[in-house]
Amino acid sequence: KKVPNVPSVMFATTIENYIILQLKVSVSDYAHCCFPHLTKSESTTEEDYIPYPSVHEVLGRSSPFPLILLPQFGGYWIEGTNHEPKDPPEADQPPSSTSHIKLETNSTAKIYRKHFMGKEHFNYYTMDAALGHLVFSMKYDVIGDQEHLRLMLRSKLKTHHDVIPISCLTEFPNVVQMAKLVCEEVNVDRFYPVLYPKASRLIVTFDEHVISNNFKFGVIYQKFGQTSEEELFGNMKESPAFVEFLEFLGQKIELHDFKGFRGGLDVTHGQTGTESVYTSFHNKEIMFHVSTKLPYTEGDSQQLQRKRHIGNDIVAIVFQEENTPFVPDMIQSNFLHAYVVVQVENGCTDNVTYKVSVTARDDVPFFGPALPDPAIFKKGPEFREFLFTKLINAEYACYKAEKFAKLEERTRSALLETLYEELHINSQSMMGLGGDEDKLENGGGGGGGGFFESFKRVIRSRSQSMDAMGLSNKKSHTVSTSHSGSFTHNPAESPKTPGISLLVPGKSPSKYGRRGICLTFLSLPTVTAPLALRTSRRSKRGGERIDQQGVGSEERIVLQQMEAGTLK
Repeated sequence: KKVPNVPSVMFATTIENYIILQLKVSVSDYAHCCFPHLTKSESTTEEDYIPYPSVHEVLGRSSPFPLILLPQFGGYWIEGTNHEPKDPPEADQPPSSTSHIKLETNSTAKIYRKHFMGKEHFNYYTMDAALGHLVFSMKYDVIGDQEHLRLMLRSKLKTHHDVIPISCLTEFPNVVQMAKLVCEEVNVDRFYPVLYPKASRLIVTFDEHVISNNFKFGVIYQKFGQTSEEELFGNMKESPAFVEFLEFLGQKIELHDFKGFRGGLDVTHGQTGTESVYTSFHNKEIMFHVSTKLPYTEGDSQQLQRKRHIGNDIVAIVFQEENTPFVPDMIQSNFLHAYVVVQVENGCTDNVTYKVSVTARDDVPFFGPALPDPAIFKKGPEFREFLFTKLINAEYACYKAEKFAKLEERTRSALLETLYEELHINSQSMMGLGGDEDKLENGGGGGGGGFFESFKRVIRSRSQSMDAMGLSNKKSHTVSTSHSGSFTHNPAESPKTPGISLLVPGKSPSKYGRRGICLTFLSLPTVTAPLALRTSRRSKRGGERIDQQGVGSEERIVLQQMEAGTLK
């Protein structure tokens, strides 16, 4: 049966016609298609499903064997199963180019640092009944000879970013209308300005929390005929070919008093062994958890000291000295989602080559760079560049799997709530509206230290357990902007005014990433400071009279400057 819309992918549902998932995805194929999730047909019932052959069945047949076998009931996809050298070899073939090898990072995470930070721009915050906490940034840009608005909206689910040509708008929008340009679901009456001088530091920290410069990967040594977790973790001796591969990966380091990224290994008491393999790659630090270098415990068939580290990695390398298939479910782990299997040929010679196959769970999207056809590499810097890029991209792709995606959503939501509260409290303080006690209790007194401490706590909780980050349902949010904390805002209860169209007919900013904006926006009040005191009272600062609008003389001066655009 052929998998639709995917080139050169075949599989069989009977053991007699069994074909071990031949995938021939070229670089051009990868650019135009998504990798298939290899699941059984919807029309196939559990009773009718014919499992894949077990590893023992396959080993009972004649070799060569594939590097990877799918588990008997699926759940994983495989890339790179053709390892037959081209015959005759193409002598004039140019060396493989590394131009298509690219780290797949979250590009949105660096936009604020690149385009906003250190430049004139404006930040706002509000609470949406459906979307939750929102933090919005806008900047006036001139690109070429055209004026643009660069907009960023952060919600608990994602960050929206767009660049809108002003020529496409019939009038200059207010902040609510700007937010609707990047996210139509926004349903609020107003945004509140951020007046805290160190706000950019807090915002960029939130945006870049998804970027990591430290990685840890497992390295599992599989000898010929080993088909179980106990056998894999029970290996003690390293063959010359395996030692050569470890030297290819990085440098052997002594763990005691090691100052670089330790990847969870003990560098003080030696409880995780005495040495490991470490390297740096494009300003990123990588620590390898090598199965043979982690402590071996006599009498422990499961070797929990080894599995404790490798089983908590997300991506692992499986090194095969000889031709024995690896099955992804050999190792029981909630965290391991992807494996890069490397099989050596002509080890410890001048003609070392490595066959490579990749497997990952069904809910992990395909990640580049795509394996060549055949998936064979000569030992050298090109293969090292490819392998490390593949490993890092694999980890980023695994974060999109259901288990990690839910964790990231909870982490992001908690961090965004903390950011929102820090911006609100410190903006209040700048306006002279928040009590010093309230500010200090919420961590604002240390120049944003509250956010950074909360940030550390959230990340620490995430690393300790995937289930420790469960967030309780939040009660409806109340924003206190006066001394008495009387102001609240609830967008859902506010009246709406007739809409206007902001777009010039015939003009569309689609070439800047939007597919034509056909939105009708509400004509809403411009941004004002959130002040809504209802009664006259005396200020705590010495009896200064406050009028019916709740604005004292000092606050009125600040508001007038802000509305006139002169307050920096």
